[in-house]
Amino acid sequence: MKLLTTSALALTLAGTATLAETHMTDYSDVDSTSLADMRGDLIRSRDITDGEVYAMNEMDADWDAYTEYGDVDPNWTEIGEIEDIVLSEDGQMVGIVAEVGGFLDMGDKHVLISVPDVSLVAVDDRNYSYVTRLTEEELEALPSVDEGFWN
Repeated sequence: MKLLTTSALALTLAGTATLAETHMTDYSDVDSTSLADMRGDLIRSRDITDGEVYAMNEMDADWDAYTEYGDVDPNWTEIGEIEDIVLSEDGQMVGIVAEVGGFLDMGDKHVLISVPDVSLVAVDDRNYSYVTRLTEEELEALPSVDEGFWN
């Protein structure tokens, strides 16, 4: 199941949040043999999980989750860590689980942030983070989605 989720995630990320709407790629006709040839267009879930979550610090009226950021803006504030990627039953990425608040894993909580509220940021050639338009206070006010939430 984990392999299926990771495979679906790679296709979903490449086809949704990581590409701008103007040049979205349709992966529905890509067969397994051709997938390896697309290595440069795909991102593995392990390159995202444990990455940082950043807040922009100011509400951007022109926010667009499909905006591609080439690097982390020095004005952004690190507010958490990516714990997991969440897919719908049909394999579409619907959000991320972020660990926010707290200190040294004490007093933190896991929250679900929807795709329209995050944008993927390439930290380097192998690691990624997310930036959100939500403030740290808004994230901490979201409902908790700790392990009991999923059972």
